[in-house]
Amino acid sequence: MLNHPSTLTNDELIDLWLHGKSANTVDGYRRHAERFFTNTNKHLKDCTLMDAQLWVMTLGGSENSKRVAVGALKSLFSFAKQLGVIEANLGVLIKSPKAKNKLAERILTQEEVKSLMNSTTNARDHAIIRLLYFAGLRVSELCDLKWRDLKTSGDGGQINVFGKGEKTRVVLVGAKMWQEIQQLKNNARRDDPVFVSAKGGHLCRSMVFHIVKNAAHRAGIEGNVSPHWLRHSHASHSIDRGAPINLVQKTLGHSSVAITEMYLHARPTDSSGLYLLDDEE
Repeated sequence: MLNHPSTLTNDELIDLWLHGKSANTVDGYRRHAERFFTNTNKHLKDCTLMDAQLWVMTLGGSENSKRVAVGALKSLFSFAKQLGVIEANLGVLIKSPKAKNKLAERILTQEEVKSLMNSTTNARDHAIIRLLYFAGLRVSELCDLKWRDLKTSGDGGQINVFGKGEKTRVVLVGAKMWQEIQQLKNNARRDDPVFVSAKGGHLCRSMVFHIVKNAAHRAGIEGNVSPHWLRHSHASHSIDRGAPINLVQKTLGHSSVAITEMYLHARPTDSSGLYLLDDEE
């Protein structure tokens, strides 16, 4: 039986707040919440705006990691207000650190994508990098794939993806990509993972990061290349080649078309400066 909101401990509140969220979100948000409570040494209902602001000042790491931490705390305050643990949501007053938009730096050229694919050392890793790009999958979505999630569709196939926000979407892949994936199946059963680890289970996220980084290093691509760069590249390249914004949104599983539209601004095809005369040309 659920305790009255006013009697919940901080730990009980965290458990309720994180219920149903993805494993990655649970790990990260729990860590930030516990650090906040360790820093304040108070129950959430007794915390003040000053407590939150002082905690934000203690955050280290990159601006992006700080924003994630602040976002977690704001989410916790919002949940606590909805549950009736606190009377006012102080989270709306907490300012998130500003940061330079580095999306354009994380979009590979089509030549770099090809080089990345060609720099893998085995069939599994080659298929992983190609699928991250051609299907625009998040790394967790790729790692969770089972053979029952894949079905033939025309000359290619369709992949049922269980993604962020516990939403399922269907992504289509072409004939070459489909055939490459099928070559990995061997005698696998419906509930077996598509991409298998050395121990026989699902491949973990860190291993996929390792695969992509190693391929990028061999390809001579600079930067902290990650699996998500291939997702960014999928969005940018498909838009460049005429794919409708709403289709890209649906394929990637973005919650709103505004998120997808960021790729239009990250790699613009026109600019007012190009209309000016340059006497040195």
